[in-house]
Amino acid sequence: MFGFGTMIEKLKKAPKTIVFTEGTDPRILEAAGRLLAGTWLAPILVGEEDEVMAAAEKAGFNIRGARIISPKTYERMDEMVEKMVELRKGKMTADECREMLQKANYFGTMLVVMKEADCLLGGATYSTADTVRPALQLIKTKPGNKIVSSCFIMVRDHATGDREVLAMGDCAINIDPSEDELVEIAVETAECARHFGVEPKVAFLSYSTKGSGKGESVDKVHNACEKAKAAMMGIPVDGEMQFDAAVNPTVGQLKFPGSPVAGYANTFIFPDINAGNIGYKIAQRLGGFDAYGPILLGLNAPVNDLSRGCNALEVYSMAIITAALS
Repeated sequence: MFGFGTMIEKLKKAPKTIVFTEGTDPRILEAAGRLLAGTWLAPILVGEEDEVMAAAEKAGFNIRGARIISPKTYERMDEMVEKMVELRKGKMTADECREMLQKANYFGTMLVVMKEADCLLGGATYSTADTVRPALQLIKTKPGNKIVSSCFIMVRDHATGDREVLAMGDCAINIDPSEDELVEIAVETAECARHFGVEPKVAFLSYSTKGSGKGESVDKVHNACEKAKAAMMGIPVDGEMQFDAAVNPTVGQLKFPGSPVAGYANTFIFPDINAGNIGYKIAQRLGGFDAYGPILLGLNAPVNDLSRGCNALEVYSMAIITAALS
């Protein structure tokens, strides 16, 4: 699997704990069993212990040694309720918080807040919104960040033995980001790319290259790119540019002569979620790239979302990615 050796070595030096909000799901149980074979990433499974163990036995997975925590019996629940009331800042009463904490997504998120776990992975049965909402409300964004965004790491192995690694953001969270939000997305996506060994060359994508097209969307991307250049000193950033100009050196230098990015981009910032979601799926389904993500960016602690169509290998892979970002 791409790059996981390096991440695992990092975790061996500083082991982490990850909470899975869907403790009875067979895919989660299979991934947890695999993690338990090592000593560098300890899984916490949210659920009733008898139900989790029964599900593991039925599916044939060994999860002996996993920590299983139930909201009904959690010994620090009163402390957790008090902390959640504080975080919600008068928006919820203690009784409302206690009721909400019976839901695995909120309870799991608060386990991260309470330092019971370093990070969280959910979404095998929850929607993206049900994973992101508790994180926004309770873990909150990093200082200086105003939004949560996301990126996909795209990986393709070539017959020559070379490996191509790209970063694409935001393909999953922000529907129509503003100029300033695009800048934040670019900063976070470039930082994430570096976690995967990519020295980012950032292209702000559009249907226009260097003013060849006109329109509000073009203006937004162009202006965001100019702001990003000032915010990302030392990182090659350019745009607005079309995708062919971003990835093909001949086309790029013809359409955008002298650009340090055109033709060589490896980190792509899409103008909106329509373009981003379509773009990464075309790369995945027609381009032969493996897609890792969506990796959520901008939070105070790593929280990631699974596709409801994920398999156990994807759960295992995303658990390693999530923990390595903590």
